[in-house]
Amino acid sequence: MGSAYVNPHSLIAARKYSDQADKAFDLHFIKGRIQDALALREQMFDKPYYRLIFSEGDFLPGLIIDRFDDTFVLQLNTAGVDRIQDMIIAVLEEMFNPTNIVLRNSTGSRQLENLPKSVSIAKGDLSAPVYCEENDTRFLIDVMHGQKTGWFYDQRFNRKNTLDYVKDKTVLDVFSYSGSWAVSAAKCGAQSVTAIDISQPALDSLIANAKENQVEGKVTAICDDAFNAMRELKKAGTQYDVVIIDPPAFIKRKKDLKEGLQAYQRANQIAMSLVKRGGLFISSSCSYHMSLSNLQNALLRSSRGIKRPLQIIQYGGQGPDHPIHPAIEETNYLKTIFARVL
Repeated sequence: MGSAYVNPHSLIAARKYSDQADKAFDLHFIKGRIQDALALREQMFDKPYYRLIFSEGDFLPGLIIDRFDDTFVLQLNTAGVDRIQDMIIAVLEEMFNPTNIVLRNSTGSRQLENLPKSVSIAKGDLSAPVYCEENDTRFLIDVMHGQKTGWFYDQRFNRKNTLDYVKDKTVLDVFSYSGSWAVSAAKCGAQSVTAIDISQPALDSLIANAKENQVEGKVTAICDDAFNAMRELKKAGTQYDVVIIDPPAFIKRKKDLKEGLQAYQRANQIAMSLVKRGGLFISSSCSYHMSLSNLQNALLRSSRGIKRPLQIIQYGGQGPDHPIHPAIEETNYLKTIFARVL
């Protein structure tokens, strides 16, 4: 059938990396895979800011590499790629000669693989700030302490599509993290943007990014639990032209599906009630177990719950630097719905 690496400690005991039998998982193979992945990114993006390797989607199961120009952030999520860490770094050195290589080996999947968690710098000292450029907006990235690798490239094109709707509009960004949606909207001409997140460090990063793009006067940050903050806004009668809700994964495991569906519906219903008549509602889910039809049904139930008609005008998914493996449904995890609320 092909070649795979095996970890008897993991529920997924074998991960196939090649259709060829007896294919060595060596430096030559790793370099070839990264070259193939790079060719796709260079075709799709004109600047070196993207997810370079998306695990099984790029036929390197367990490996994530995000590129921020000359800084590379790695997640080695399985024992198979953890064992060849030095090879991966050697290939990056040869191909890119990066200034910084950061190892964010702190994901929950490492526990399932019987691996320790850690965050370290394999090369460089991060003495200079690390930036990401996306949709003509510049963001400061915390590659050591931020969520995941410090950035979420998967939403790039959904954020870009949102910019067509925000000029001269009031915008609410729920679960805003460091401002990828909020600051982009402000930079693109939104009248004002309100951002909600429970993490003060994330909001500090958002404000820094707003200042970086000279839009700090347009952005208001609310540090609170998202559900509580939205209830307070609703109680005050506040509504917005555009409301974006991009929560963390409420459904991490299949057994959490029922409870997670209820959480998505609660979040979407209260967020939808904050949209002005004729306004835009953007709802996203990064939970693989939350299918597009489940998300759409949650929006339908939410609109009926507040007795306001809903029109779906666009669907969105993950960007091309998160390619989908046709045999692995889990690689197709992100779904976004753009809807009009009447």
